[in-house]
Amino acid sequence: MKNEVDQRLVLDAYEKIHEHGKAEQGKHTLEGITAYTDHDGYTVFLEGHNVQMRLEFHNKYHFDYNNSRDFDMFMRKLEQISRDYHKPGREDPEEDHH
Repeated sequence: MKNEVDQRLVLDAYEKIHEHGKAEQGKHTLEGITAYTDHDGYTVFLEGHNVQMRLEFHNKYHFDYNNSRDFDMFMRKLEQISRDYHKPGREDPEEDHH
């Protein structure tokens, strides 16, 4: 099953989990989603709601989950984190054209 994913959303959620989440053993957790990278930083992992996502270099991605309900909850949580948390010093990335 192929899922179309907005990778900017995924990376934005990852950054916000890393910034605002609780750090523990190299991983950060925020609102039930855990985010971390591999040792060289090229692969991003997001896990939560019985879903594991791997986003690799060159924007290849892979999901592991058992049912679409879990996947939908996972994606809604990423969207909520992306929407509800702000990067420090940047209120609106669309206005950042310096």
